[in-house]
Amino acid sequence: MTTPADPLAESTDAAAPRRYTRTAITLHWLIALLMIVNVVLGLSADSLPDDWVRPVIDTHKSIGITVLGLALLRILWRVSHRPPPLPREFPAWEKLAAHLAHFVLYLLMIALPLSGWLHDSAWKDAATHPMQWFGLFQWPRIGYVMQLAPTLKETLHDRFGALHTWLGYALYALLAMHIGGALKHEWIDRKSVFRRMTP
Repeated sequence: MTTPADPLAESTDAAAPRRYTRTAITLHWLIALLMIVNVVLGLSADSLPDDWVRPVIDTHKSIGITVLGLALLRILWRVSHRPPPLPREFPAWEKLAAHLAHFVLYLLMIALPLSGWLHDSAWKDAATHPMQWFGLFQWPRIGYVMQLAPTLKETLHDRFGALHTWLGYALYALLAMHIGGALKHEWIDRKSVFRRMTP
């Protein structure tokens, strides 16, 4: 009997899936792409010509709302579809760290766009500047926030803006660890986890 060439076959549970489903893979890479684009848009907005700023910010908002919806869909899919286990050779601490990182990443995929939505809803000019989803239709803001007193809204606008920024920094750090960990498994451990998330 020969040893399986695919390390993903070395799972402790022979019945466990070796790869994520096509839906999970599609959602993973689509969300990753949109988040990267949104990071670039968010970081570049202040350095763009004035007539570019508003379209870039509007696109940033539209992508954020899209990521929020896709992230919720991905969580529902994850709950109803068993993910492939990590190779059994990984130490327990590394598996725990991977699960914790994924949990925090899911939280950020929800908290980051939600904080941006709250930040935008508390904007003093929100009532006179409707939010458009990619220019196709008007997207509602959070009505409760818009109805608050102007001084309170201004305070919340600043606080939600700061929260959105710090959540963004947390996302950058977590993505760096996520990518770095995957590369470590690929190039150093020789136990690929990329193949679990490729078609």
